[in-house]
Amino acid sequence: MSVLVNKDSKVIVQGFTGSEGTFHAGQMIEYGTNVVAGVTPGKGGQKHLDRPVFNTVSEAVEKVGANTSMIFVPPAFAGDAIMEAAAAGIQVIICITEGIPTKDMITVKEYISDKDCTLVGPNCPGVITPGEAKCGIMPGFVFDKGKIGIVSKSGTLTYEAADQVVKAGLGISTAIGIGGDPIIGTTTKEAVELLMNDPDTEGIIMIGEIGGQLEADAAKWVKENGTKPVVGFIAGQTAPAGRTMGHAGAIVGGTDDTAEAKMKIMNECGIHVVASPANIGSKMAELMS
Repeated sequence: MSVLVNKDSKVIVQGFTGSEGTFHAGQMIEYGTNVVAGVTPGKGGQKHLDRPVFNTVSEAVEKVGANTSMIFVPPAFAGDAIMEAAAAGIQVIICITEGIPTKDMITVKEYISDKDCTLVGPNCPGVITPGEAKCGIMPGFVFDKGKIGIVSKSGTLTYEAADQVVKAGLGISTAIGIGGDPIIGTTTKEAVELLMNDPDTEGIIMIGEIGGQLEADAAKWVKENGTKPVVGFIAGQTAPAGRTMGHAGAIVGGTDDTAEAKMKIMNECGIHVVASPANIGSKMAELMS
């Protein structure tokens, strides 16, 4: 079993023929991901990367049975692309696009609230189940199959944690990059819950950052429901209040938004918090031994 994506996922790429879509779809195909088609309005009927191109997502669902979508669409159109995928019945929607207007994401969240789909992102590196499917922009060679799940707001810290875990001989079950925008589809808690319920995942790494309540909510859920060891790290420990740091959602608005406050809550909820990202892998290895 795996979380969100696997070898049976039938993946389409929205924005398939653009430069970003082309590059990353090519990398996904090379990795072995089951990319069945692409969608670019106005280019339906063509072939691209040896895959059919459709004008609409609903056509791709009808013709090739697509159930997972990767979105590489410019910010102004990405909200519509997410809603189009949800309307067509796509079950897992992964949006890589950065810079989608917040008001567009408010509309998207409301629209998909009653749809049978899971949105990951936007502004995220994607999801990878090693050896089965790479749906995103992460360097696939870093991830070896194993038993540790990763949930992270940061792309680069996802790769760093995965590298450490692989070198510790544990490997990765599924890594989920949830994205760093103020409004995202899958929360830290929801991603942790997916991994906690996955029989192939034996330990979880939770990487957060300053701003918002996502990590605190996840920690409280782990305290009540956790059955597996969780290692936690919060980025932005030296960030000044009131200044956005890297991600649009990474801004300290109140005392509970600071790295220190989040780390305290996580510790109190039984999560094994490390002060430096360099210690993520060794702490997990210690807990799994």
